[in-house]
Amino acid sequence: MDIDKIIEKAGGADEIAALAGVGLEAVRKWRQSRMVPTKHWPALLRVPGIALQDLTADLTAPQPPQEQAQQEQERETDVSNPCPPGANAALVLADGTVLWGRGFGAHTDGAVGELCFSTGMTGYQETLTDPSFAGQIVTFTFPHIGNVGTNADDNEAPKMAALGAVVKEDITAPASWRSHDPLAAWLKQHNRAGISGVDTRAITRTLRDNGPQTAILAFPENGRIDTDSLLNRARQWPGLEGMDLAKEVTQPKRVWTQGVWETTRPARTENRRRVVAMDYGAKDNILRCLVTAGCDVTVLPATATAEEILELKPEGVFLSNGPGDPAATGTYAVPAIRTVLDANVPVFGICLGHQLLAQALGGKTYKLERGHRGANQPVKDIETGRVEITSQNHGFAVDEKSLPTDVKVTHVSLFDGSNEGIASTTKDAFSVQYHPEASPGPSDSFYLFERFVAVMDRRAKAGA
Repeated sequence: MDIDKIIEKAGGADEIAALAGVGLEAVRKWRQSRMVPTKHWPALLRVPGIALQDLTADLTAPQPPQEQAQQEQERETDVSNPCPPGANAALVLADGTVLWGRGFGAHTDGAVGELCFSTGMTGYQETLTDPSFAGQIVTFTFPHIGNVGTNADDNEAPKMAALGAVVKEDITAPASWRSHDPLAAWLKQHNRAGISGVDTRAITRTLRDNGPQTAILAFPENGRIDTDSLLNRARQWPGLEGMDLAKEVTQPKRVWTQGVWETTRPARTENRRRVVAMDYGAKDNILRCLVTAGCDVTVLPATATAEEILELKPEGVFLSNGPGDPAATGTYAVPAIRTVLDANVPVFGICLGHQLLAQALGGKTYKLERGHRGANQPVKDIETGRVEITSQNHGFAVDEKSLPTDVKVTHVSLFDGSNEGIASTTKDAFSVQYHPEASPGPSDSFYLFERFVAVMDRRAKAGA
């Protein structure tokens, strides 16, 4: 059955909906499943040009009748491939939930990781290339994903970090002058798969109520999906706790010179400050913000030692975002940060960098029951009382009770009360859990980059 040709013969989606006595949402589901329910066939057969063979033939994959009948018989008897009609991909959760859908992008026999959801309404390309999403399959709560395509400018890292994408609606043709490639083609270039046609609201409720879930996304080329095998693989995955992923996403030493887009904010050109940015999985827009705020930025890989950092004589050290368990990354990152602090160099951290700074100052971290991911997270600045709408992506948090007396809490989440910022009372070191660079997202928190530069300006003026 070629559903698109049938709709065209009926005169379009509005006409076929009226003819069958259904809404346009039902027609959308017909397109998604590639079939019209049999109860509507009598109405459609009254349309000139539509015959019974049009409704019964599988025109999406033309086959000889004997071969088609043989495949249907094999499907009925093959318990390892219970894929329903219209589906060619599956998302299997470790709790046994199986969600069928239509795959897009690159074929995969199963990408396994932590299933999470993001509430951002824009910026799916930035989200998928954010290195903080390494080891995770991203469910988008916003239903229209892929509608503006993809382009070379919106990547936050050289390659896609997320393991896969879960969306509600089928991917449509891009409708943006900035688009270079459709999302499906872009995913294929990055050797990643997506799945559409699933109930993303049900997934979000599951994650909200039951916490993080391990899942596996399968979009096999041969079409055979063994859900029992996938479930077993999902249950064997150890989870993100104890997993150091910063080493997998960090990049070699480099000098970064590009600022934020010229139409947004002019870059500071005088009295620029030397900054070393530690790349635990840094988004490109973070580095742009540092440049625009007035920094000359040298980026070092996550495993750089304190000696390598201090050798560059930085006026400040920035600790970037990144994926994985901060306690695992901290085994090599925290000693370097402590040495930098002992050398009396100002430090500013965000996201994973915030968690690593907290450890270096004597605190601990823990796994959140519900992670924060999206561009609409409210955070309160305790000192000013100001509420900022922030962009966030993290599944771990700083344990405020573990902080020593010389570290104060500066920001708190208005969603769940978890820690969102700290500052040392004895050193020029502060950090926030959220993303002040917010790409995509609000720019309420850009002042934090300016605050970091102001600290370096003050120390330069004082001759420190």
